[in-house]
Amino acid sequence: MPADATHRVPPLSDDRGDAAERRFLDWIEGYRPLPGIPDELFGPDGQPRPYWRRFLETLAAVPAEESERRFAAANRHIRDAGVTYRVYGEENDRSWPLGRIPLLIDEREWRGIAEGIAQRASLLEAILADVYGHGYLVADGALPAAAVTGSEDFLPEAHGIDPPGGRHLRIYAADIGRGPDGGWWVLADRTQAASGAGYALENRLVSSRAFPNLYNEMNVERLAPFFGAFRTGLTEAARRSDPRICLLTPGPFSQTYFEQAYLARYLGFLLVEGDDLIIHEGRLHVRTVAGLKRVDALWRRVDADFIDPLEFNSASRLGVPGLMQALRNGEVVVANMPGAGFVEGRALMGFLPALSQRLFGEDLKLPNIATWWCGQPRERAFVLDRLDDLAIAGAFDRSVPGLGSPAPVPGRSLTGAAREALVAAIERRPIDFVGQEVVRLSTMPVWEDGRLEPRPFVLRVYAAATADGWTVMPGGFCRVSSSPDARALSMGEGVQSADVWVLADKPVEITTLLPRSDAVKTRRIVGVLPSRAADNLFWLGRYLERAEATLRLVRCLCSSLIEADPAIHGTSPALERLERLLVAWGAVAPEQLGNPGAVATAALHGEANYGSAVALVRSARRTAARVRERLGSDAWRALTALAELLADDPHGLLTEAEAFDRADRALQWLGTLSGLAQENMNRVAGWPFIDIGRRIERGVVTCRFARQFAADDATVDDLDVLLDLVDSQITYRSRYIAGFALAPVRDMVALDPFNPRSVAFQVLRLRDHLAALPSLRADGLLEAPSRLGIALAAEMTTLEAEQLDVGRILAIEQRLLQLSEAIGSRYFLHGPGIARPEKLTGLA
Repeated sequence: MPADATHRVPPLSDDRGDAAERRFLDWIEGYRPLPGIPDELFGPDGQPRPYWRRFLETLAAVPAEESERRFAAANRHIRDAGVTYRVYGEENDRSWPLGRIPLLIDEREWRGIAEGIAQRASLLEAILADVYGHGYLVADGALPAAAVTGSEDFLPEAHGIDPPGGRHLRIYAADIGRGPDGGWWVLADRTQAASGAGYALENRLVSSRAFPNLYNEMNVERLAPFFGAFRTGLTEAARRSDPRICLLTPGPFSQTYFEQAYLARYLGFLLVEGDDLIIHEGRLHVRTVAGLKRVDALWRRVDADFIDPLEFNSASRLGVPGLMQALRNGEVVVANMPGAGFVEGRALMGFLPALSQRLFGEDLKLPNIATWWCGQPRERAFVLDRLDDLAIAGAFDRSVPGLGSPAPVPGRSLTGAAREALVAAIERRPIDFVGQEVVRLSTMPVWEDGRLEPRPFVLRVYAAATADGWTVMPGGFCRVSSSPDARALSMGEGVQSADVWVLADKPVEITTLLPRSDAVKTRRIVGVLPSRAADNLFWLGRYLERAEATLRLVRCLCSSLIEADPAIHGTSPALERLERLLVAWGAVAPEQLGNPGAVATAALHGEANYGSAVALVRSARRTAARVRERLGSDAWRALTALAELLADDPHGLLTEAEAFDRADRALQWLGTLSGLAQENMNRVAGWPFIDIGRRIERGVVTCRFARQFAADDATVDDLDVLLDLVDSQITYRSRYIAGFALAPVRDMVALDPFNPRSVAFQVLRLRDHLAALPSLRADGLLEAPSRLGIALAAEMTTLEAEQLDVGRILAIEQRLLQLSEAIGSRYFLHGPGIARPEKLTGLA
């Protein structure tokens, strides 16, 4: 260990120190860099770089058992927090694969990278400004027109638009790798909708928690200032002093939806989808439960071709009709401007060195890999002559035209008919191809089976535009291959991520995104809730309550079977009604009736049954995923744990006792979720809708229970089951010593305003919620939901138990469903015939 290194880890005894030294030496001596490939752990002199030695020595001082415990805790955090991504073409999300070893970069080396990234961002901004402006570069022959217009990402519709806020680029990213000479090279530019920044932030959170002492002692540069600079840049570019900034997502089926929701919550942006937005009077607005609210800045994660169906892809449901006209009017800042994606094309790479000299009078500080665009005769001839020495790639597309390969294809790998077909394609339409220097990615150490192994990696670095220039994130998004000869990396099979530590020479100041106290005016407002988010929160509440009802039916059925004489299992009317309810709700198939084990197992774990507990909880989780930015981590963990419990295949039929136990444990998790919503969720615009959904569903379910078990001919067993289903046994027995009677049971289940499980209790809470929600009417009259809620509350308050019968209970149930429809029609987005809020209210 270096003599000048100081650590907060406890001093080692001789035995432990010897063990740490042996562990460190085993790692170093067992590490074999790939021949001829630059490596991060070992420098050009063949010795471990000093900062890597310091890192590994400190890590080796942590006992192996403790390291494993911390790594396991990091994996649990990723799983519990639901950190996921999706591989293109797959339906299900994957858990985020974070490697154990971060990528380490010295501060001095990073300074050169940051300067090169800032210069490159400025260069691409200047090119965009010229191409979509005066067009001098094309007119003077410095940039061939075909190298621009050949890209599908070049948008003629954006020509002549002066970008609101003065920039085409607000955030820029570049994929870089260490070249054969040991320097860093740019492999690709990302200006369309670069992903990964949120995952870099999550990687940092996980790694710094796993080894906080090591993280602090290594003087790792913080990421928060970068995100603060990005947010400040968007804020200052907007016209209003307190702008509303939205992050436009393609939706939960996006490959990086978790990241988008995570960044929206972290930065305080409003996460929106295309249907949430509308152009009104030439300005961009978000549809909310309180009417239209103006949007000042939009961070788009939707490709430009889908951003405005009036001017681009008419089939798009991801964008906003009329957005381009709002940009022409200068009414909204968009990061990045539509059309910025054309500078991602490989065709442009061959011209950047000369353009840097022309525009800035300087060489590129970070060179890109040598590139020859086949749209020029001399370069095309060079590529065809040197085909075996170059890699062939698409000039504008990620894939190679005609070959379908998602990565550049080495020319020497093509033989026979494939080679002839490629040459013919290049000669037929040369502008679609480039030749590039064959890239062998440098390597970094990864943890594999208790030892360090070299693996290729790509580092994505980000820059944010501010009033003072470009701010570069000190770190980035690192992807590491599991294969030693990878040539290109995307987050797919066999790829993991790594945190990136930029190491300062002195302790780093702890920074956050929190502004100064005197810079923020205190306020207590409801907040902006998009109609889509309200809809999802409403249905989240309904799905959870519906799952609870199914679980209560299963638990009650199993409890009755356990306690009853086996001889009456098939003849008890109450048990038959419980099973029929499960069939009616889609939790059990009709042919399974009469087999208690089959009924209970199907109702709990039957994935094909839409009303089973597992199906309802999965629906709840999918719905919750659409509002991830509004749910706390505790609630998400509880929902994940509940889904995992019910997804646990019993591998056969459950006994009554086993089914009872599983249903009971699932109800406990639902109780945890309910408690978190009641105690942890702020009473802003979102919370009422999740509670409204639960209240409506609970009222409807309780009515159905009452119609089944509190009919005029109800038996004592029926009433006992009903009180068990609505969790009111103890209250009833303490209030009525004489025993079960129909009218008192009906009163407690339906009309008792003090019973949190009664229908009346739900109706009264619904009335209060609806009264507190914003109204869009300017005439002072009640809106439909409030009018229905008040009328139903008045009826429930004045009804007496003797007036209740099955018909009256059914009418109450139908009025609750009518109220649900009215809420959906008023507050949610449904079809073209619905009365949109923008037609009913003023704008803010």
